[in-house]
Amino acid sequence: MDAPHSPLAGQPAPADQLIDVAVLLNQYHTIHPDPANPAQRVAFGTSGHRGSAADGTFNRDHILAITQAIVEYRAGAGIRGPLYLGKDSHALSAPAEQTALGVLAANGVTVLPAADDGLTPTPVVSHAILTYNRAGHAEQADGILITPSHNPPRDGGFKYNPPSGGPADPAVTGWVQNRANALLAEGVGQVRCLDPAAALAAPTTHPYDYITPYVNDLGAILDMDAIRDAGITIGVDPLGGATVGYWGAVAARYGLNLTVVNPALDPTFRFVPLDHDGKIRMDCSSPYVMSGLVGLKDRYDIAFGTDPDADRHGIVTRSAGLLNPNHYLAVAVWYLFQNRPQWPATAQVGKTVVSSSLIDRVAADIGRGLYEVPVGFKWFVEGLLSGALGFGGEESAGASFLRRDGTVWTTDKDGLIMGLLAAEILARTGRDPGQHYADLTARLGTSYTRRDSPATPEQKARLGRLNPADVPATLLAGDPIRAKLTQAPGNSAPIGGLKVATDQGWFAARPSGTENINKVYAESFQSQAHLDRILAEAETILGGSQEDEFDPRRDAKDWEELRSRFIRPSPASGTAPLGFRRRRGGGPGFEPVVGGTGPPSPQGGQPQRIGGRVGRAGVVAVVAQGHAGQHRRHEQRDQGRRQATDGAALRQPSGDRPAQPSGLKIGARQCRRGQGPAERSPG
Repeated sequence: MDAPHSPLAGQPAPADQLIDVAVLLNQYHTIHPDPANPAQRVAFGTSGHRGSAADGTFNRDHILAITQAIVEYRAGAGIRGPLYLGKDSHALSAPAEQTALGVLAANGVTVLPAADDGLTPTPVVSHAILTYNRAGHAEQADGILITPSHNPPRDGGFKYNPPSGGPADPAVTGWVQNRANALLAEGVGQVRCLDPAAALAAPTTHPYDYITPYVNDLGAILDMDAIRDAGITIGVDPLGGATVGYWGAVAARYGLNLTVVNPALDPTFRFVPLDHDGKIRMDCSSPYVMSGLVGLKDRYDIAFGTDPDADRHGIVTRSAGLLNPNHYLAVAVWYLFQNRPQWPATAQVGKTVVSSSLIDRVAADIGRGLYEVPVGFKWFVEGLLSGALGFGGEESAGASFLRRDGTVWTTDKDGLIMGLLAAEILARTGRDPGQHYADLTARLGTSYTRRDSPATPEQKARLGRLNPADVPATLLAGDPIRAKLTQAPGNSAPIGGLKVATDQGWFAARPSGTENINKVYAESFQSQAHLDRILAEAETILGGSQEDEFDPRRDAKDWEELRSRFIRPSPASGTAPLGFRRRRGGGPGFEPVVGGTGPPSPQGGQPQRIGGRVGRAGVVAVVAQGHAGQHRRHEQRDQGRRQATDGAALRQPSGDRPAQPSGLKIGARQCRRGQGPAERSPG
């Protein structure tokens, strides 16, 4: 289940990995998506529409259609206040902003882009929307954010935040998505759009200073005086993103000893170390991407980074280096609920179903309720607005929390306040978040991990369709399974995957909403060895659910090798492999999973009766059967899904092309021949 790690991980990007910005910008204008191609339509995931101009998935036509759809949605919903428009530092963000501004201005929408063509973090736009709407204006404000977050430099992204200030809920994004696709199909020539100069000169366009109001308000959510008075040294790496212009203002306004370790802006992001897979990805929770700041950890009392739109954070401490996002979320919950006396006594802790269960234990330890939701910050918006949630956090290093007086700050993730909170924790307790995490685990225990693997859209869709009935197992790592979840306990919304939990640990699997990867999460409250066992059994459990059909044209040669080499066990020993999996290390074909002995044959040396399948994780589960009644459970479980095979071996049918061997199915995690293996994550 482990993803391959590139030997270039953590190193500077080679020149041939850098995007050609001029080519990408030309593709934005000249490539027109095919509305009949599902891959090139508008698709709102967990964080808006994302794609690349090079692939025909993020082009001018898309932005024309999405912006016009938002205009029509606003009109239908009665939203007539100003629209706050922000962008990050990705190459495609600037032309997309020009296109969006042109459509908005042509439709008479009052728009507030950043003054001086500046960059605007996602949480700053959320803060601006809520600040305006709390002021009692007759008309409500909303916003558009142009960012693919931490995605690679070639990507673009486009999000809509309604008057609630946070990510739009599925009903809104579904309407916008469908209307935008209808406009694409009809032809975007009908969409009115002013040229950039005319749009900027329009009487409805008002360049806006986002920095000053946000920075001046930070004292309402953080103890900035304590950070200043402690005199701690702070290092910040914006990773070439939208916060580059903010930290100087923060330091000056509050008298902080703060250093921006790399103030560079470059749409190629050539200065960002390569991620685990050898790609440029501005993920501030990645130890590879953050290796530069981690190398400087002893120069600063506390350090942190943000991704290009600053909705994510990465905390670096002297005691522990880069903290796992879940570790820091647990510490933040523990600290905040004990140091915000004005928060409502009923305020709960919000977390996603794939976040660490240490957060559950911390919430119980401090006497607070837990609100558990699917992945997606949109599920925290209502609770943060009302004050029902004091804190909402995602496993992917995104969180926000209430002001010190218990009212809403932002309803979108805010990497700036999460970084500064780490400084407050150190300033007020004398211990950094890494030390506090060690204290928590000493009392409450935990071992958490997340693993990703590449996946096609079809594989992601299969994983998203899993249900509890697909998991017949009753034990996980030796413990009784107490829950098989496809809906979140907090709001009963679908989690888009599956979570299996015991009292001592759990695993969950879900497809990413922003990239072509599947994600597997797991946690143990016992030990690393127990965690490893959970992961191994997760692969087996997921490998047996929702199999795909064997493709004889693609897999005949692989299957013939497997059949001839392994299906006939030695009559002398009776030894059979436990199963088969796609060959590790990048080669084509299968390899056996060994280490066990099948039941002895009742006919004294005749080959055993064997049925097999390759499940979602790319593992062939081989069920060896002896005399009548032995292993009857396996046959009953699989009845109706596969047919056991009789005889000494699986028979090869006549003809030039082999038919599907009886009882064999190939799972979604398999690789095409000639490609590397898919070794982690189901689906």
